[in-house]
Amino acid sequence: MNPFEMVVMIVAIVTIGKVLSGRMQGKRSRMQALAGDVQDDSKAVAEAARLRNEVNRLNERIQVLERLATDPAKRLSDEIDSLKNQ
Repeated sequence: MNPFEMVVMIVAIVTIGKVLSGRMQGKRSRMQALAGDVQDDSKAVAEAARLRNEVNRLNERIQVLERLATDPAKRLSDEIDSLKNQ
């Protein structure tokens, strides 16, 4: 092999090494991003559960208020008194 061919081979090997290294770093970055998405998903699931509980609690309060608003005056007074005693 003459010196020119040796230089071309060295440049080709270095170039291939850089390309493969760049691809591996790209894969690592994507894997890290996916791992971050999984953590974000778990936070979103926890937030959704918290909001669901809040909505259920508010629905229960609305049902009580609707029942109080539609009952006759005496039942309304009795219900308010029972709620005060709790």
